[in-house]
Amino acid sequence: MSSASPSIVASIPAAPSPAALAHFEALLAHETDCADVQADLAAGSAAFVLLDVRGPAAFARGHVPGATSLPHRGIDAGRMAAWPADTLFVVYCAGPHCNGADRAALRLARLGRPVKKMIGGVTGWLDEGFDLEPGAGPTAAA
Repeated sequence: MSSASPSIVASIPAAPSPAALAHFEALLAHETDCADVQADLAAGSAAFVLLDVRGPAAFARGHVPGATSLPHRGIDAGRMAAWPADTLFVVYCAGPHCNGADRAALRLARLGRPVKKMIGGVTGWLDEGFDLEPGAGPTAAA
């Protein structure tokens, strides 16, 4: 007879289903992942503007194809006037070690703009096996 160790995972009970439902619905309302972004871009069905919120040098070294460069510090009402008020923005930065996407999402939300963060950023994009596009690429309206 083996002596079973208590489960570390089960030592804290799972949330009741209604609480889990609310949590995961809220999570997905705030975040998307690299695979979903890539699928929408590849299908031509992207109902969002993808913002690379890193600095210009990082953007030039490599960015998600189709992304617009708009460093998070440059997000303000004037720059955002280039897009209709109901435009959904998806923001990303370098990856999990970077809070640039969080800062950008906060700025956009404060401006009343719909926003989601692409979790993983560039690191996640590369981990999924997707290529980056080098060079200047599209830039945000001045």
